[in-house]
Amino acid sequence: MGLFDVDKSASRLPVSVITGFLGSGKTTLLNKLLRHDGMGDSAVIINEFGEVALDHLLVDAIEGEIAVLASGCICCTLRSDLEQTLRGLLARRDRGDVPAFSRILVETTGLADPAPIVQLLLNNPLVSHFVRLDAVVTTVDAVNGVRQIDAHTEAVKQAALADRLLLTKTDLASPEMTAQLQRRLVAVNPAAAQHIVMNGEIAPDALFGAALFDPARKMVDVGRWINEDAYASHRHDHGDLDQHDHDHEIVAFCLSSDQPLSWQALSTWLGRLRRSDGDNLLRVKGILNLIGERGPVVIHGVHHIFHPPVILDAWPDSDHRTRIVFIVRGIGRSELEESFLAHVAGVQA
Repeated sequence: MGLFDVDKSASRLPVSVITGFLGSGKTTLLNKLLRHDGMGDSAVIINEFGEVALDHLLVDAIEGEIAVLASGCICCTLRSDLEQTLRGLLARRDRGDVPAFSRILVETTGLADPAPIVQLLLNNPLVSHFVRLDAVVTTVDAVNGVRQIDAHTEAVKQAALADRLLLTKTDLASPEMTAQLQRRLVAVNPAAAQHIVMNGEIAPDALFGAALFDPARKMVDVGRWINEDAYASHRHDHGDLDQHDHDHEIVAFCLSSDQPLSWQALSTWLGRLRRSDGDNLLRVKGILNLIGERGPVVIHGVHHIFHPPVILDAWPDSDHRTRIVFIVRGIGRSELEESFLAHVAGVQA
């Protein structure tokens, strides 16, 4: 059919987003990560040097906005548009003005909604041809996390979009507080891996590599990317997800189909959904079995913005089902499932 781009993620630089509410330990995490062996070829984009405690690592400044850290990493201040910052950093690397780097870490402000950053990485041709979204890592303060989720939409969005959830300051919280926070995070985002992190100490391998295709391992890991079992387990443990109206009505679920689907029917359905409810589509990830295609097709979107679908060379295993994960706000699972069955799964080519 030739409708889809071939997956080229192996040739693109991985970008990971580190987000989390005010005081949740993002900078402590960065400081510890950059000291790990193998992280010296990283570039870090932060908002202002003065806002973070990286100053003791700085050894050389270039043009005022870029500094080389003692670890060998590049640290770049975000004083303008992120697109311009990324393009400028890549151009400096290509010219040899700064040391080469093989990954980029972007730290958001504590009150940031990470969705626009993810959208930029998914579907802005000025940057998405050169970089790929690798992982969204969210730090959550165990002492104040539940209160922040109750009071601030940003805290909920940061948790909902995460691939990895890091619980910090658990040494200052009671076991009951930590357990309550873990349950709340599962309700918002059941598939995100949760880690308890003390003083920012965690192996980088536990955080990164959340993309569908891992170039380092030269393999596709659908279970890690979609983690369908987590959604099934969550629904079994908590009953009908539609009944959970806390956490700003955010719910997560996975729709699947055993039969190959029509791309025209699916793309039309997704297009209508994006137009009518794009603001409430927090994250959509899927691997599709489409009629007439030789391999699986991957989709990935946040709100109204979707990455152009790409086709993989082959299925990673014998499971060729379509699986689409939805993390949504104010949209019931049963409502979306009925629409999917009526307009997509029940349509023949």
